[in-house]
Amino acid sequence: MKFLDLAKVHIRSGSGGKGCVSFRREKFIEFGGPDGGDGGNGGSVWAEAVEGLNTLIDFRYQQHFFAKNGRAGMGAQMTGASGDDIVLRVPAGTEILDEDEETVIADLTRPGQRVLLASGGNGGFGNLHFKSSTNRAPARANPGQEGVERVLWLRLKLIADAGLLGLPNAGKSTFLAAVSNARPKIADYPFTTLYPNLGVVGVDGKEFVMADIPGLIEGASEGRGLGDLFLGHVERCSVLLHLVDGTSSTITKDYRTILRELEAYSPALAAKPRITALNKIDALDTKTLGTRRRALEKAVGGPVLLMSGVSKAGVTEVLRALWAQIVAGRTVTTEDAPWRP
Repeated sequence: MKFLDLAKVHIRSGSGGKGCVSFRREKFIEFGGPDGGDGGNGGSVWAEAVEGLNTLIDFRYQQHFFAKNGRAGMGAQMTGASGDDIVLRVPAGTEILDEDEETVIADLTRPGQRVLLASGGNGGFGNLHFKSSTNRAPARANPGQEGVERVLWLRLKLIADAGLLGLPNAGKSTFLAAVSNARPKIADYPFTTLYPNLGVVGVDGKEFVMADIPGLIEGASEGRGLGDLFLGHVERCSVLLHLVDGTSSTITKDYRTILRELEAYSPALAAKPRITALNKIDALDTKTLGTRRRALEKAVGGPVLLMSGVSKAGVTEVLRALWAQIVAGRTVTTEDAPWRP
């Protein structure tokens, strides 16, 4: 399945049906009168978050979603049929943006959440509606209300508890493959990962979701490499795991490069809880490992964990540290910012 996290859609709600002008004419009925029915309502356009989807690829092949119009009213006081609604089924974590790509209309983070994108037009009144004591035979009816047409953007931000950050070939995909059943592409050249991957990680009987995104390089915020387009997929994470390649001779520079790109993209993302780990320690001797760990701790201003995604040394300690931050983040979310439908 191809991954797509941004799609443009054109939607239009249905117009209401027009009211009917009709008069009752029946044999053996002494008094006639107006009996024109109202028009039916037009269909509306909804968006709903559903389970089982993690891409917007369906919206690459269909961009236009037009609800049905309401049917016109008829005689004998018959109301026209209403048009059917249309529901855009999107993955949980989808933001719906206005045409300017900045104004957020809705953020569907949980399966089952729905939002009305375009309301269908009301049906017009038939002439029966205008009957009164002074107007016994009205010959007028209302047209139906026009539908609403909009251009919207769908932007998917994967929902994960923890996100992986690092330069290309820092070992992010290897780590994800080692701790979950995810099978991202792994190779010895930069930018092996071209789109985000998700994996369910388990530690001490607990499970959480981890996201791996393509590596960042210096100047990613200016469009270099794959740019910073995929950073949106770790915005919802409770904690970020920053992997630094221990075999690099410029580990402090590598660390600061990622930090600068995070700050350029979003100060809020840069302020998220972050755990730094020195990866590929199985390829270093004891002296080199000690020197590089101290240099990285000085740059970080705090502790640095040691691990190897290949030999799995130190992996459990890293997962436990991530879980502790995830639990702390969930507690804050529950107490300070309760979800409201």
